[in-house]
Amino acid sequence: MKHVLLVATGDTMAYMQDAVATGAELLKAVADVPGVEVTAEDVMAEPSWDTTPGTMLALARRARKALLDDGFEGVVVTHGVDTLEETAFLTDLMAGPAVDRGGIVFTGATRYFDEPGSDGPDNLVAAITAAPETAGLGALVCFDRQLHAARWATLATATSFASDPVLGHVSRAGEVTITATPPARQPDADGIPETDVALIKTYPGMPAEMLTAAADAGARGIVLEGTGDGNVPVELFIPIGELTGWDIPVVIASRAGGAASTGLAGKVGAISAQGLRPAHARVALMVALATGGVDAVRSWFARL
Repeated sequence: MKHVLLVATGDTMAYMQDAVATGAELLKAVADVPGVEVTAEDVMAEPSWDTTPGTMLALARRARKALLDDGFEGVVVTHGVDTLEETAFLTDLMAGPAVDRGGIVFTGATRYFDEPGSDGPDNLVAAITAAPETAGLGALVCFDRQLHAARWATLATATSFASDPVLGHVSRAGEVTITATPPARQPDADGIPETDVALIKTYPGMPAEMLTAAADAGARGIVLEGTGDGNVPVELFIPIGELTGWDIPVVIASRAGGAASTGLAGKVGAISAQGLRPAHARVALMVALATGGVDAVRSWFARL
């Protein structure tokens, strides 16, 4: 018998017409997964669209502890879809050796749990099925029976997740199949992530003052969403150089994802997001800042 911890945070997965289901109530409403014993644990959390870094970190730490210290062979976290990809990737970065003990699977829903045709019950069963069978793969997102590596997972539409490539899937017969090579293991992530990291979308004619304003407001690091090849307006080169000189890292990600270039901004100190999408790059910079300033962050991202 495999033992799985269900960490239930409420949100749409648990919403009903006149109540919010607890983790135990969610389990009672879905079919048992053969060979898996599930323990439910409820965690107070904000709505996904307003999730705080503190809640994200608490969920990441709980998943790690469940595998390393509590004897579970898998963890499932129910989470609202709006920021699910950020929490899943933070957990992936913070999990460390825990991922060798069992799988960590995030799932959610886009319709109320008691709504006819709700996707919640099937997503939950698929995630529970996958959790004890995906050790060593890092944190995953399970939606519509597809498995996505947290590093690649993104909310593609209001109701679906995507990744390139899709890592695998869970059949209705309960078989977990991995069809792609998982991403490389992430660098060690010791310490407390920095929560004050700004994410700024660049655009033609963008005033340079927007970068220094973020630093003046307290940002300890900045992620810029550049164009497809990671370029940003030349007006930003001077403040990028100034910020890195003040030991405030500036990381550049592509609006299209996948690109590892910083364009000409790399010559004034910008750091490549190594192909991470902008929201993922912000999570990575939060973790990287726990290792130090610009030089430490540059070295950390180089190992992604």
